[in-house]
Amino acid sequence: MPESVSERLARFVIGTDFSSLPPEVVEAAKRCFLDWLGSAIAGSGEPPTRIMLEVAKELGGKPEATLIPDGSRSSPFLAALVNAASSHTVEMDDLHQTSILHPGAPIIPAVLAMAEREGSSGEEFLTALVVGYEVATRAGEAAGPSHYEFWHTTATCGTFGAAAAAGKLLGLGHEQLVSALGSAGTQAAGLWEFLKDGAMSKQLHPAKAAADGVLSALLARRGFTAAREIFEGERGFLRATSKAFDLEKLTKGLGEGFKITETSFKVHAACYHTHSSIDAALALQKEHALSPDRITKILVRPYPAALDLLEKVELSSPYAAKFHLPFCIATALIYGEVGLEAFAPERLEDPTILKLLPKIEVRREEAFAGSYPERWPSIVEVILEDGKTYEVMVEYVKGDFRNPLTWEELAAKFHRLAGRSYPEERRAELIERIGRLEQLTNMAAFF
Repeated sequence: MPESVSERLARFVIGTDFSSLPPEVVEAAKRCFLDWLGSAIAGSGEPPTRIMLEVAKELGGKPEATLIPDGSRSSPFLAALVNAASSHTVEMDDLHQTSILHPGAPIIPAVLAMAEREGSSGEEFLTALVVGYEVATRAGEAAGPSHYEFWHTTATCGTFGAAAAAGKLLGLGHEQLVSALGSAGTQAAGLWEFLKDGAMSKQLHPAKAAADGVLSALLARRGFTAAREIFEGERGFLRATSKAFDLEKLTKGLGEGFKITETSFKVHAACYHTHSSIDAALALQKEHALSPDRITKILVRPYPAALDLLEKVELSSPYAAKFHLPFCIATALIYGEVGLEAFAPERLEDPTILKLLPKIEVRREEAFAGSYPERWPSIVEVILEDGKTYEVMVEYVKGDFRNPLTWEELAAKFHRLAGRSYPEERRAELIERIGRLEQLTNMAAFF
């Protein structure tokens, strides 16, 4: 009988250890953890996180893992739930382009919670993080862009990565890991309908993915069985959620390299589909010192898939503004950045922004249709009242793994994100600790 996809993935998870990870992969894992932790701290006080934390407190749980928003402890399931929600709230978490997935939000909370519970070493933590990213991003690549039309890949495919990573830390055997992946797949969910309302579902998505990954691994350890062909089965994940899946992408070249090195990091606190347009607008402003009053029209032409998701978003709330492309462009041109403060409630009433919004036209650039999801380009054109026209195209935004942030730039981002919650000395300590994480003997001592 041919080996199933889950069986091959299980062999990979079991066979990967820290000694097999190249230095650049270990470095990538540390970068992902640092970036994720900053986002998780920044989101700690936001309404979706506060609500999730309150429910976790109400449910209770054996104090085995840290709840980042208040430093208390609970069960790994609830810690993964709360920390994942917190890390996806301010829209500053990482991205893997070809899988259209924010891997850190669902995977790292599961790894961290389980590592604290099990007393795993830093080496074990980093290894589990790497295999979790590998499984999740491969699942996203296999599901493809048609999956993303309805399904939030971070929620669906993130569940597989969380289960694989948690299972790695639990030391699951081959059959147990196959069952963990099967349980993850049958729980995978997360629909885009919330965008119309600017609702909090986007935080629930990675929260459940992380928690369900933990649950899947814990169940499998006790002998709970699940579908062996959850990916390729006739009623499995890919056939149920994708119109044009590519099963081969789940296992082709598995173990020959690590996709975590293709992770990109955000500079702007908005949906990543807006970033190339924001970078283009910022480049125009930097070069030409554009005054909003002199602008008669702004034409924004991103890759078509960006508008498939964004074009119906209304400026109904600060969170919805993170997905409202004209608002992000206006903010970039007027304020010269699109950071956390760009989405304060008062910004939605900013008269300068509101005056510029009607001048912004967004149109699909069909020439970019074939580039996505490998590339996420955009063109921004500004026409001034004197007839002058300026245009910039951005192919790889700052923070893209092909236009990367340095460790120092990631550390500066961490300071910005965590600055409202942690004093500078504490932030510097955490950055230094992550930099030498492989030396830590017990992740229960990380915080």
